[in-house]
Amino acid sequence: MQTSKLALVVAVSLGLSATVAADEYTTERHTVEMTTLTENLSHPWGMTFLPDGSMLVTERDGILNHISADGSERTKIKGTPEVVARSQGGLLDVNIDPDFSNNGWVYISYSEPNQSGGEGNSTAVMRGKLDGDQWVDGEVIFRQAPKYESGAHFGSRLVFSPEGHLFITLGDRYSRMEDAQTLDNHHGKIVRIWPDGSVPEDNPFVGDDDALDEIWSYGHRNVQGAAIHPDTGELWTIEHGPQGGDEVNIPKAGKNYGWPTITYGEDYGGGEIGIGTHKEGMEQPYYYWLPSIATAGSIFYTGDQFKHWQGDLLVTALRGQMIARLDLEEGRMIHEERLFDGDIDFRIRDIEQGPDGMLYILSDEDNGRLIKLSPAAD
Repeated sequence: MQTSKLALVVAVSLGLSATVAADEYTTERHTVEMTTLTENLSHPWGMTFLPDGSMLVTERDGILNHISADGSERTKIKGTPEVVARSQGGLLDVNIDPDFSNNGWVYISYSEPNQSGGEGNSTAVMRGKLDGDQWVDGEVIFRQAPKYESGAHFGSRLVFSPEGHLFITLGDRYSRMEDAQTLDNHHGKIVRIWPDGSVPEDNPFVGDDDALDEIWSYGHRNVQGAAIHPDTGELWTIEHGPQGGDEVNIPKAGKNYGWPTITYGEDYGGGEIGIGTHKEGMEQPYYYWLPSIATAGSIFYTGDQFKHWQGDLLVTALRGQMIARLDLEEGRMIHEERLFDGDIDFRIRDIEQGPDGMLYILSDEDNGRLIKLSPAAD
C-alpha cells in the first residue's frame, strides 16, 4: 500500500533535469521507500554494479550507460556492437567478471544480426572492457545457433557460478518452440561456458554427436531471470510462460524442462499447448504462476537493509507490475507476497542488489527509470 509521497527536482546528466520521486509503500515486513535516480532510459533491460558502486545499465535500443551511484551522472559508452533493436530484441543483459578488479572484463548479451549479411538474428554474448567512455577489446564468446528471423524470445540473463562458469539463458525464438526439445540447436536452452567462450569438459552433452556441447539444460521457453542460490550455489531460473505458466526452475545438467510438450500455460487467446502438465522424463517446475504475471528479472536478497527478506527470491513482473517475493525456508517455498501490487503503474524489467544492500529496479518504459528501494526512515 502506498502511504506517502515526496518529490524533489535534481540535476541529471546531459544538462537535463528530472523529478526524483520518493514514495513510501507498506509491505508485510518492511515499509519501503522508492526513489527515482535516473530517468529518460529507453526500455532499460539489465544492470550490474561496478566495484566503486556505480552501475552499468543497458537500454534495449543498443545503448550501454555508465551511471554514478547516486544517479546524477550518466555516460553513454561508445563502440558497443550493433544490435537488432526490434520488438523484444536489442541490448539485453550486462554483468562483470567475478575477477573484474584484476581483468576488467564486462559481458553483454544482445540480439545480433546475421554476420553473413543474410536474414536472421540470434542472442550473442560479447565481452569487452571499458576505457573511459569507450568499449574496447570486444570479442564474441557465444552465438546462439541457428540464426532465425524473429523479433521475440531472446532470453537472456548472464550469471556466474561459484566455480566461475558463465550461464547464458536463452529463448525458443517464439515460432521455433519445437526446437526446445531437440539438442542440435540453442533455441530454448540454457548454456554453460567458461568466460572465454570455451566449453567445460563436464557439460552434460560433451561427446554427444547429436547435441551441442554448450547446452546445460533444455525444454525452456524464454528464460529472462536467473540467479545463483547464495547457500547451495545452484542456478535458479525464471521462465516467462505463454498465457499462464510462468515458472521457477532449478535447472540440472542434461535435464528436460518440458516446453512445449508440457506446460501449465495455454496459447495466447486460448487453446492447448502440448499434451498437458506432466510427462515421464520431463521435469516439473519448482513453482509456477497461474495466471501469468509476465516474469522478468530475479535475485536472491542477501543484504542487511531488508533483514526480513534475507534469503528470499525476488522476481520482477511486467504485466503484473510488481515484485513477487518468494519466502524460502530450508529450500521450501512457504509464502508468496506481491510487493507494490496495484500501487504502481509500470512494468519492472530487472532487479539487483547494490553493494549498499539496497535494491535497484528498472522500469520497462519509453521513459524508463532506474529506481532505488530502501527501508523507510522510522
